[in-house]
Amino acid sequence: MAKEHSEDLRKFLQPYPPAQQDTALWLRDFVWDLYPTCNELIYDNYNAVAFGWGLSDKLGDVFCSIAVGKGINFGFNRGHEIADPENKLLGNGNVWRYIKVSDKKDFPAKYMKQLLREAHANAQSRLKPGTVILTGQTIVKSISAKKRRPS
Repeated sequence: MAKEHSEDLRKFLQPYPPAQQDTALWLRDFVWDLYPTCNELIYDNYNAVAFGWGLSDKLGDVFCSIAVGKGINFGFNRGHEIADPENKLLGNGNVWRYIKVSDKKDFPAKYMKQLLREAHANAQSRLKPGTVILTGQTIVKSISAKKRRPS
């Protein structure tokens, strides 16, 4: 199981404050515990570290992700297609919806599990025929040469 393969991600998160690293890794465990057969895709981008879970190694198949930058956003690819009866999700773009997470004790875990189930089912229904399904891998997809990180 790839949950244990966190060396690269921990290295990418090093510039962030310890509390932010801890919360991001806690959120990671939260998703891995629910979806251990999905794949984690990691992007060490210019101004943030993002990692998400999908059914293949393609970004388009990711259903949930965490972005760590000035804060932490926990969100859903194609979040505009899932129900949000409590109106907790932010964003008005074409695809992504998210919540801001400043502390794990304030994270609405029960509600997010509900949304994750729907987002995962949506991702499964959108898989293109012939998509290669991978299981339980951590894959570093990109590492930006230049970065803007906290000092």
